[in-house]
Amino acid sequence: MRLLKLLSLFFVAIFCFGSERAAAQMQGEVLIRNATVMTASRGNLQNTDILIRDGKIQRIGRNISAGSGASVIDATGKYVTPGIIDAHSHTMMNAVNEGTLSVTSMTRIRDVLDPGNIAIYRGLAGGVTAALLLHGSANAIGGQSVTVKFKYGKPVEDFPVAGAPEGIKFAMGENPKRSSQVFQAGQTPRYPRTRMGVLEVMRDAFRRAQDYKRAWDDFRAKKTRVPPRRDLELEPIVEILEGKRIVHAHGYRSDEQLNLLLLADEFGFKVGTLQHGLEAYKFAPEIAKHGAGVSIFVDSWSYKIEAYDNTPYNAYILWKNGVNVSINSDSNERMRRLNLDAAKVMKYGGVPEQDALKMITLNPAIQLGIGNRTGSIDQGKDGDIVIWSEHPFSPYAHVEMTMIEGEIFFDRSADIARRDALQKEREELERLDVNRAPGSGGTPPRIPAERIRGDLDDADDIGGGQRR
Repeated sequence: MRLLKLLSLFFVAIFCFGSERAAAQMQGEVLIRNATVMTASRGNLQNTDILIRDGKIQRIGRNISAGSGASVIDATGKYVTPGIIDAHSHTMMNAVNEGTLSVTSMTRIRDVLDPGNIAIYRGLAGGVTAALLLHGSANAIGGQSVTVKFKYGKPVEDFPVAGAPEGIKFAMGENPKRSSQVFQAGQTPRYPRTRMGVLEVMRDAFRRAQDYKRAWDDFRAKKTRVPPRRDLELEPIVEILEGKRIVHAHGYRSDEQLNLLLLADEFGFKVGTLQHGLEAYKFAPEIAKHGAGVSIFVDSWSYKIEAYDNTPYNAYILWKNGVNVSINSDSNERMRRLNLDAAKVMKYGGVPEQDALKMITLNPAIQLGIGNRTGSIDQGKDGDIVIWSEHPFSPYAHVEMTMIEGEIFFDRSADIARRDALQKEREELERLDVNRAPGSGGTPPRIPAERIRGDLDDADDIGGGQRR
């Protein structure tokens, strides 16, 4: 445990002491020179400079000059893209599912964030600057989500994106109906146990929310004299009805996701994103008409029954029908390779390069309601920038540097420079009595509590490998 804590402190220290450039650019200005800039909004710009001042992109062009105190980065021969945005993540969370009830809209992911999780740093090393952190899929209506920027080394209060619309997790299919849960003798299964039961839970919650909203409207209109008792379960659902909270809905099968769109029409709200959406290609025109986005895996399926009927052409078909498509990871590991997932949609269907790039940058930003401030390289937007060694769709490309609002949060050269020191520090720690192996007189290591509970197993739910 002591070793893990010290290693985490070391990685945090990289951002404080790892680069002279980091200290300079925190003062206000960063100038990136002579790069191939993939804007994600207006094509690629050759031999182009980017000036970032006070966290915002001030100028984009050639031969830009900066102040004497600016940090200047020579990006000759390199590619620059907007920061990657992962529209479905469980990174940096100390819990994922509150599975005891069918509706847990009162719970908040914001309350269980771990800013020291090493997966954040690894995400930055893959060019990821922001993510939507979602509750798990054990519930028909799950907990409240939070949109964050990966400001590793900063206080947890700095992670949530100010002004980002609030969200909430819905789920349909095998996970909320607990298909793989094994019940003990005499144990009563939690309702619902069927797909129709899942839909009924949602409809019942919205009807209760309508009654709750009406009671408050009557009180505010002075039709009643006593205020209703506050209901933390129903308040987020009222916000959905009022257009103040975005629904991000886990699901795989086309029939159940279409049913959710019909339910949304029934109650007068819009679904923000259909998450996973492996069969979304089957009803792409209906999705476009409703106005929902879809956040998908490109070529990951067949890990459970309802995930069998995917095609790698899913993204192309949705894009061709005018649907806002993003590519997500749902995994601490896949998150580091979203650039390659974007490249795959060019192969499967021939999606143009810029539209493929949008699927991991601007499109998820729009889905999360932050497209006005990030997701593309445009004047006035946040300086969320990734510098790549070569074209980001190449399997040989690696991230040289990742910035969030003009501040360096990953610097490959600084990371490499400190690896020898890290190895020596590790060896010294391993020689301490407290860290000796059990066979050498040490005590067995503590099993992290989250592993005992299964909370942080990547992309699974109860009972074996179900995507959240």
